[in-house]
Amino acid sequence: MSDVLVIGGGVIGMMLARELAQSGADVTLVERKACAQESSWAGGGIVSPLYPWRYPEPVTRLATWSQSSYVHLAEELIEETGYDPELRQKGMLMVAVEDQDDALTWAEKYHRPLRKVDSSFLYQKEPNLVPGLPEGLWMPEVSSIRNPRLGRSLRESLLLNPKVTLLEHHEVTAFNFKGGVVSGIETSKGCVQADKVIIAAGAWSSELLGLVGRKLPVEPVHGQMMLFKAEPGLVNRVVLKGGRYVIPRNDGRVLVGSTLERIGFEKRTTQEAAESLHQTALDIIPKLADYRVEHHWSGLRPGSPEGIPYIGKVTGFDNLYVNAGQYRNGLVLAPASTRLLVDLMMQRESIIPAEPYAMDR
Repeated sequence: MSDVLVIGGGVIGMMLARELAQSGADVTLVERKACAQESSWAGGGIVSPLYPWRYPEPVTRLATWSQSSYVHLAEELIEETGYDPELRQKGMLMVAVEDQDDALTWAEKYHRPLRKVDSSFLYQKEPNLVPGLPEGLWMPEVSSIRNPRLGRSLRESLLLNPKVTLLEHHEVTAFNFKGGVVSGIETSKGCVQADKVIIAAGAWSSELLGLVGRKLPVEPVHGQMMLFKAEPGLVNRVVLKGGRYVIPRNDGRVLVGSTLERIGFEKRTTQEAAESLHQTALDIIPKLADYRVEHHWSGLRPGSPEGIPYIGKVTGFDNLYVNAGQYRNGLVLAPASTRLLVDLMMQRESIIPAEPYAMDR
């Protein structure tokens, strides 16, 4: 019998378990497969919405709080576990942006470091960029994190914490509830009980809520990614162009993404997407043509209306909560999404107003 049961072992679920345990709660985390193997593994790890001015204010508020917290989180995880999540604080360049004026207006409104830069600045920062770019936008404080390694370090942090019980390969089959109170869940390996229950299962959250008769407009949005085995220094920071991006890793590998496909819960890679991603990479960094593609994969994002997640109590229940629907911004919104829900559960003053994320908004 735990104080809190977290359903979902992605980055958000693991951050929830970690923060709840740090607040004194005994926590059980249940994951249907292995932790951090779905969207948390498949994504790119940019610690910013791709074009942040195109999102509504609730997303901006979560992102702003999260971005400043990642430095401390990465340092803590290295000290706790010895695993480095590889936070790179190199900034983000955006080129061929059609709505630059909107971006600059947004930056002034929210006091975000974003400015227009000329061609010489672009090629000083990234000499291997495609030639002929006249200008771009520069966000110097944007970081990237190697999300599979973040997942590994969070999982290790939970394993080292005596207040956390980690139950992987436990698929939820039913909820035990009466009226507005959930007493526990049934899984493929038995019953798990807790005083409070959180659904943080990404794209699968809506299906789980269906087991208690509730609906949530969160759906899977399929995305494909590609990885080049390049060399350190070829690309030094995140670069966005035409709605897609390249992200360098410390070992020189370069990730390119991503597609957007609504095909339900099916996960597969296609030759068409492979060719499109490969061309995207060369359209940004032509020298990537000299390096081989090491991996091509796909994942499922938890899509939601306008990308605004659902964070808080499930309508009609006293002790059932949800944290899902971060869409393309799961990594960047994770720390703030986690902290906001823990604030609500602990009845503390919340870091930002909670109303925009309510299930019945």
